[in-house]
Amino acid sequence: MDILLVASAFNSLSQRLYAELSDQGHRVDVVLATHGADPVRAAVRERRPDLVVAPMLKTALPEDVWREHTCLIVHPGPPGDRGPSALDWAIAEQAPRWGVTVLQAEAAMDAGDIWAAEPFPVPSVGKSDLYRNEASDAAVAAVLLAVRRYADASYKPRPQTGDPGTSDASVKVVWRDFYRQERRRVDWAHDTTETVLRKLRGADSQPGVLDELLGREVFLHGGHPEDRLRGRPGELLATRAGAVCRATRDGAVWIPELRPRKNSGDPAPFRRPAASVLASFSGTLDLPEAGAPLELPPRRRTWTDIRYRRRGDVGFLGFSFPGGAMSTDQCRRLLAAYRYALDRPTSVLVLGGARDFFSNGIHLNVIEASADPAEESWTNITAMDDLVEAVLRTTDRLVVAALAGNAAAGGAMLALAADQVWCRTGAVLNPHYRRMGLYGSEFWTYTLPRRVGADTAHRLTDEALPLSAASAERLGLVDRLVPTGPGEFAAEVGRLAAGLAAAPDLGRRIAAKAAARHADERVRPLADHRRDELARMYAIFFDPEAPYHALRSAFVRKQPTGSARPLAPAAGALR
Repeated sequence: MDILLVASAFNSLSQRLYAELSDQGHRVDVVLATHGADPVRAAVRERRPDLVVAPMLKTALPEDVWREHTCLIVHPGPPGDRGPSALDWAIAEQAPRWGVTVLQAEAAMDAGDIWAAEPFPVPSVGKSDLYRNEASDAAVAAVLLAVRRYADASYKPRPQTGDPGTSDASVKVVWRDFYRQERRRVDWAHDTTETVLRKLRGADSQPGVLDELLGREVFLHGGHPEDRLRGRPGELLATRAGAVCRATRDGAVWIPELRPRKNSGDPAPFRRPAASVLASFSGTLDLPEAGAPLELPPRRRTWTDIRYRRRGDVGFLGFSFPGGAMSTDQCRRLLAAYRYALDRPTSVLVLGGARDFFSNGIHLNVIEASADPAEESWTNITAMDDLVEAVLRTTDRLVVAALAGNAAAGGAMLALAADQVWCRTGAVLNPHYRRMGLYGSEFWTYTLPRRVGADTAHRLTDEALPLSAASAERLGLVDRLVPTGPGEFAAEVGRLAAGLAAAPDLGRRIAAKAAARHADERVRPLADHRRDELARMYAIFFDPEAPYHALRSAFVRKQPTGSARPLAPAAGALR
């Protein structure tokens, strides 16, 4: 079918549905609703779609569109749930299970007939993590079922208020209002650590929890428990890896990021590492750095963004950065941790976090907030290149990139530097840079053609379209699909890695890898790839008229870039 996706942003769920519907053979296009109703109407007139699907909308569809076309709304709540803050309420009320419902659009919000619904568990994770993983899995399953039912033409969607005396039992309708800041606010003197964490996790990406620090209004983003540090409730205790630790009445929490309120006078009112935001207020931040070892004792319950553990002949270097972005500091710390891992006696090294993002490359928010964005862009990309080069030059063991979640741009190329890429089936890959106006670095001119060939590499970087994990495997970007839920991925990767380390031909594979690397080096040294890529990037970074600067600023400030159609070709390109 011809399917039109209408979304307020081409976010993780919109990208995943685009890719997976395309994998099913549908012709998919996308229109953004950020420019009002007219672009939506124009796209419908132009494409004349068989079906309209709205994965994520902050505004209502135009009435003339949903009256004249079947329009399916993806609501992140179970049947009968209505309101704009479904996931916020699920986390706040500690729901053990939640759901996604695909509804037909009508005048009343979330009141349309039900085409499909899918439940999912609610683990103790941040809202954005939950949205990208358990909720996304359920949404894709529900949308694909709804599309099949629509194509069948014999299915009758279920009203939300049916006759209890028939098989079409009524659905209990619950309206939940917009989840406002008054409900999110932390009472540091009285809230327990668990309550504080629940409030922080319920707003980790958006909108954050409004609070006051050092006399400034800020939004707190993300929260993790601390097991040892203590202080007066609300007191700032320490920093670690850019995060700040704040005391609760019965413990303490780590807050990785802050966002200054727009009316605070801060020229960079967007999320970035908490310690750097507070330092910008006062010039310095007089807090101790509470470091944590890479190899934490098993019983420690504290937060770090990089961890190492060893199980037999397998090393696991885990990392998890907010939003998947990697600043200069994060790249350098991860490189130091990688070198630490290389000093451990293992034959297999696994890179990647237990769940959510793998990596999205350089940290655009930190770059935008810096005194010299061009210089910081350059410093960040060279630090990222150093990390990727270290992976590429590892010849004494097999390196596995384990993608629990999405990877894009330089983060995707970091994964491709590994010998094997294992990918959870729900992940989305964006192996390109063009939408940020960049040529790209991280040795992509070596790793991408090496895996898919020069022609496919050119197509992927030129079309700049998202790929499902299944499509990535078919192309050769991914070596193994891991068909698990988000919570089971890490354990399954551990089992697979142990099997790889125990394989009788492991020594032969390591030797073959080293020989291939030496042969490639003779054909064209890695230094040549790096030099040529960075020359192109340098020219972009230090050209004030380059589109990269405006695109970066619009991205971090969540401003529209002027295009209501994020995708140039229709989705046949992914088939």
